[in-house]
Formats: sequence, structure tokens, C-alpha cells
Amino acid sequence: MVVEYIRYTISQDKQQGFVEAYKQASVQLDDSEYCLGYELTHCEENPESFILRIEWTSTEEHLNGFRKSADFPTFLGHIKPYFDDIAEMNHYQLTEVMKKK
Repeated sequence: MVVEYIRYTISQDKQQGFVEAYKQASVQLDDSEYCLGYELTHCEENPESFILRIEWTSTEEHLNGFRKSADFPTFLGHIKPYFDDIAEMNHYQLTEVMKKK
């Protein structure tokens, strides 16, 4: 498993539309065999900051599976208006430092 973090800076006037776009795009994430889970978080201290965390089966399957799937164009259509608001978009490997429930 790999975790993708996408950090956004979204002005207050665009935040409602941004969250709605991800609600719509989550349908394609739910349908993807490569997506293991996701969450969109909104920063309390800096209200313009959002982080989307997506768990993928692997970076390879994200890039060459999901992004080449029939679901991707629809997913992209929902979120594309917010591409210029991305501050970071990277894949991260988990380390052994974590708390398991």
C-alpha cells in the first residue's frame, strides 16, 4: 500500500464547490479496485488548507491502473477546476512508526 497526499490551498469562496466536487469524484474512487480508502480534511488553524489522503494498492497501480481506467476522465472532470490550487501531490510509503488500532 502507498498513501498519496494532495495538499490544497482553497480560498473561502471556492470551498463549498471544492468539497462538493470531491463528494462527486468519490464515486469513482469507491468504484476503483486500486483505491483502498480516502479522506478529505480541512485545517482548523489555516482555513484555506485542505489535505486529501488516498490509500492506493501501489503507486504503479494508481498511475497505470486508475489513471488509465474508464473512471478516471469522470473523476478528473470533477476536480480539474482545482488543479491550480494544489500545493503538493506526492506518494508516500508507510514507515514502521504508527499506532495500530
